[in-house]
Amino acid sequence: MRRTEKEQFLRETLGDEQPPAHLARTVIEEKLRSAILEGRLPAGIALRQQELATLFGVSRMPVREALRQLEAQSLLRVETHKGAVVAPLINEDATDAYALRILLESEALRQSIPLLTAEDISMARGYIEQLEVETDYSIMGTLNRQFHMVLYSKAHNTRLLKLVEDGLNEEERFLRFNLKQMNLGKVSQRDHYELLERAGAGDVEATVEALTHHLNRGVEAINAYLSVRKAEEAKPAAASRKRAVTQ
Repeated sequence: MRRTEKEQFLRETLGDEQPPAHLARTVIEEKLRSAILEGRLPAGIALRQQELATLFGVSRMPVREALRQLEAQSLLRVETHKGAVVAPLINEDATDAYALRILLESEALRQSIPLLTAEDISMARGYIEQLEVETDYSIMGTLNRQFHMVLYSKAHNTRLLKLVEDGLNEEERFLRFNLKQMNLGKVSQRDHYELLERAGAGDVEATVEALTHHLNRGVEAINAYLSVRKAEEAKPAAASRKRAVTQ
């Protein structure tokens, strides 16, 4: 993509409205995050600090901080000679990430469930009910994250909560994809109602068991996606070998 084409693409994708100086980092981070999660910024595209600073009419400092935050959420990664680029939809180590999520979120549940109030349970139920009628997969991904975070919200370990939220942010992009492509919405909703019922009853270990089952569905979806991706990537190589044999 030539420079002028990329500038036009970024302008159409992100807009070019100049944010107030004191909100620049937050606004730029949220614009980029939404565009990545919604697939409007494709994997592999480089996001250069000066290009973004010029687009939004700000210095490079808030852009640099926004990019760092997105890298911490695994939405960007730094590559040699390219700088920050949009990360792949799912990485090869995603199943390991889910195994870690099960450990972290299980502990968050153990800390949080005994302290959840009727208002917390009602709020979580509200997110599920919104998921029942929502058709925008971008909003569905956000509602899913909000539902889970309510159940973990009373955990007393703030560093644990930060790690849990980072994991949910990392998953949100793939979740939006697999809900749409793999028709997992209704299955996930059944899991959500089961989680809510057990959490509302204060049954810690039963809720942890339900969460583990729920997250393992994510592992299955990831393995299915990676299997298809490997098969697609193998097709050009097989075709090339076939041409070499026939020449």
